[in-house]
Amino acid sequence: MGIALAEDDVATRGPVRRALDLLYLGAGYAAGVFLVAIFAIMMVMSVGRQFALNIPAGDDFASWCMAAMAFLGLAHTFKRGEMIRVGLLLERLHGQTKQIAEVVALGVASAFILYFTRHAVQMTYDSWRFNDVAQGVVALPLWIPQLGFAGGLVILSIALIDEMVNVIGGNRPSYEKGSPDETPEEFVERISQGGGG
Repeated sequence: MGIALAEDDVATRGPVRRALDLLYLGAGYAAGVFLVAIFAIMMVMSVGRQFALNIPAGDDFASWCMAAMAFLGLAHTFKRGEMIRVGLLLERLHGQTKQIAEVVALGVASAFILYFTRHAVQMTYDSWRFNDVAQGVVALPLWIPQLGFAGGLVILSIALIDEMVNVIGGNRPSYEKGSPDETPEEFVERISQGGGG
């Protein structure tokens, strides 16, 4: 009975894990697409001046793309260990004490991000409900550009809860790079080669 239950758990966890990883990766790719869109808008606006070509509300579109890029990239950056973290205390802890401290840190981060996410989603919903439109040249419904902001926060909330469940399960955090026995010289070498801290 216990073995069958464990096999069922692995069978159900596999697709969920793959789906979550695809969600984070997809959000990272979407952030990259918005980055390319910012580049394209800025280049067309810069070069277009020479040929009297203008993008109506180009600055607005670039700023909306920037917000979407920043927030959609958060979960992927977090899960890959590339987000800046202050781990001065956590780096000095070991064993179960470190695991408890990681869970507490992830719990506090999850609480703050969930609070922020709730209000971002509410703001986006209110913009849709009241049919708010941008005040610039192009009267775009505001909920459209706000989707990247709210969606990025929702995905980050999922990533934080996912990571907290992972650490509670006794696993090493996915954002932690390097081995636990890494020397300071090895750490500096890894960082200099582009590895996250």
